Amino acid sequence: MPTVEELYRNYGILADATEQVGQHKDAYQLILDGVKGGTKEKRLAAQFIPKFFKHFPELADSAINAQLDLCEDEDVSIRRQAIKELPQFATGENLPRVADILTQLLQTDDSAEFNLVNNALLSIFKMDAKGTLGGLFSQILQGEDIVRERAIKFLSTKLKTLPDEVLTKEVEELILTESKKVLEDVTGEEFVLFMKILSGLKSLQTVSGRQQLVELVAEQADLEQTFNPSDPDCVDRLLQCTRQAVPLFSKNVHSTRFVTYFCEQVLPNLSSLTTPVEGLDIQLEVLKLLAEMSSFCGDMEKLETNLRKLFDKLLEYMPLPPEEAENGENAGNEEPKLQFSYVECLLYSFHQLGRKLPDFLTAKLNAEKLKDFKIRLQYFARGLQVYIRQLRLALQGKTGEALKTEENKIKVVALKITNNINVLIKDLFHIPPSYKSTVTLSWKPVQKVEIGQKRASEDTTSGSPPKKSPAGPKRDARQIYNPPSGKYSSNLGNFNYGERFRLGTSNVRD
Repeated sequence: MPTVEELYRNYGILADATEQVGQHKDAYQLILDGVKGGTKEKRLAAQFIPKFFKHFPELADSAINAQLDLCEDEDVSIRRQAIKELPQFATGENLPRVADILTQLLQTDDSAEFNLVNNALLSIFKMDAKGTLGGLFSQILQGEDIVRERAIKFLSTKLKTLPDEVLTKEVEELILTESKKVLEDVTGEEFVLFMKILSGLKSLQTVSGRQQLVELVAEQADLEQTFNPSDPDCVDRLLQCTRQAVPLFSKNVHSTRFVTYFCEQVLPNLSSLTTPVEGLDIQLEVLKLLAEMSSFCGDMEKLETNLRKLFDKLLEYMPLPPEEAENGENAGNEEPKLQFSYVECLLYSFHQLGRKLPDFLTAKLNAEKLKDFKIRLQYFARGLQVYIRQLRLALQGKTGEALKTEENKIKVVALKITNNINVLIKDLFHIPPSYKSTVTLSWKPVQKVEIGQKRASEDTTSGSPPKKSPAGPKRDARQIYNPPSGKYSSNLGNFNYGERFRLGTSNVRD
């Protein structure tokens, strides 16, 4: 094994040889042997091997293997030095191999090392993006779980930092092609990360690109298969996929296929859904996703069928008034509960699809069914008006910090929900029913109205007060609103019409 002095002497030979450096193969071989020495020898070898690597192509494999040994050394300082120099080996046909090695090194638990690996990968990415992607995807498809996980996270966080001249159209096409291979077998978390990767590519920002992503999500969601509400994995997969699809929908990229699947397969099984996510109101989650998608439906082959299923599900949450006994008191032991959060979603979805078939209520339903529906609407509207008055009174005069308390945040959201329902119900009471009003769903940020643009239904979304709604969550991290447990937990999900005055004095306090 060479000594420190021998390493320096042979380094001098190579450095002084200038253009004839390739003739001193023995000197370079001695430096390679330095990886077998002690700590000082290894540190020198980690610096000297990459410096003259390009001059000895016939020793390329030996040199890369020697540097790799140093990358796996027990001494952290030696590992860091070796990793830092790895990009110098990324020349020609060696680059994919170096990318593969660096990807494997992402499994390190040392934060400084991890940062060095990330920087080295970014460095060779700028040299040859396709070759680097080859190494990354090789490990994603065949590597160990920890390496796969970190390689995917590297792509999801670092690709967006690369300049346009690196992420060319050809490179993005390669990312899409390789991603499709990975998506054949992914976990829910991996799927979300890959959708983040793909939706950030410039070439997929177009209408056709977005449509391609929607089709990719639909395939992942397995919309051709019969939905199994009792299988938590099946339910979770559908929800994960739909959450990724929603931000892709627009007036030109339609949600029709997803909406039809939800109406046909999911709504009839709403009450029997199971989820592996503890504490999640799975029914409300489904209804919110359906509501968001309903705005972007295109021509729908089964429009009337889907409207009927929505209508039937809506009726389940819009009870008939309780019968009164001869003395004027309620004959039943318990008043129906008005589930405002569910009704907002269903009513909004029905209102959106109803625009495409405006005579549904008058021409497609028999007179008795329409009469029954209007009785339910009237009863619901009465309870709604009482609750809206209570909420406005409770929020009256409150601004700034006062509106940021947990209690008042809940009241603000409750007011948005009830105002939305109120506007939609008014539309349906028109003769014939109207579908012209526009509301912003309670969990979405209110859109600013441009000067000169007609404001849709002045009192439709945020109510009064407050005039400003809290900032909405980002789409890719959207959490479904669930009222926290405690004295206000019934305010949004369930409102007992028979107890409305008690709520006004105790549960909804100023």
